Amino acid sequence: MTTVLIADDQPLQRFGFRMLLESQDDMAVLGEAANGSEAIRMTAELRPDVVLMDIRMPGLDGIEATRRITTTGDRTRVLILTTFDLDEYAYAGLRAGASGFLVKDALPEELLSGIRAVAAGDAVVAPALTRRLLDAYARLLPTSSAAPDPRLAALTDREREILTAMGRGWTNTEIADRFHLAESTVKTHVGRILAKTGSRDRIQAVILAYDTRLVHPS
Repeated sequence: MTTVLIADDQPLQRFGFRMLLESQDDMAVLGEAANGSEAIRMTAELRPDVVLMDIRMPGLDGIEATRRITTTGDRTRVLILTTFDLDEYAYAGLRAGASGFLVKDALPEELLSGIRAVAAGDAVVAPALTRRLLDAYARLLPTSSAAPDPRLAALTDREREILTAMGRGWTNTEIADRFHLAESTVKTHVGRILAKTGSRDRIQAVILAYDTRLVHPS
């Protein structure tokens, strides 16, 4: 059972999400929050698997709420939903620690599959979109590093290669083809990379690849 907290300042929007989610046998809505502060408090109390997070809410917005939720180190993951299909919102949300980004006009099955994917530890943003977002906003990333990042120290040479490929927007299938590996082997490497670097999911690992300059903006 995947547990969900809905954070949105529009009561009708929350009602619609609740109706959709509660129609699924494998999902349960634990509560509703009308702003970012409520979302943080209720996440700490209820510990849902996934928070559906609106961006524009009164008081504390969804981006800052996402940042505070994900920095606790708890298992809860955030899937950002917004009516604003703008790169700056997606970028800010992903940098804040969100595991996915969807616009509110997504099809119901897209939202449901997104929740399931995020709950399972996957990221709900296409690799190519992740690359585009980070390239577009690379000016916000560090331009140099005075010392090697300790998060990379434990990686093997092969894991560094795969992390670099992830940062370039390659899928597991593309990585497997490029390095002549079984896709299951790639998945194992990706899992080890996430564990060793402390990345919550694939998106955060890609951001790490940019931050550490394993990958440079195109």
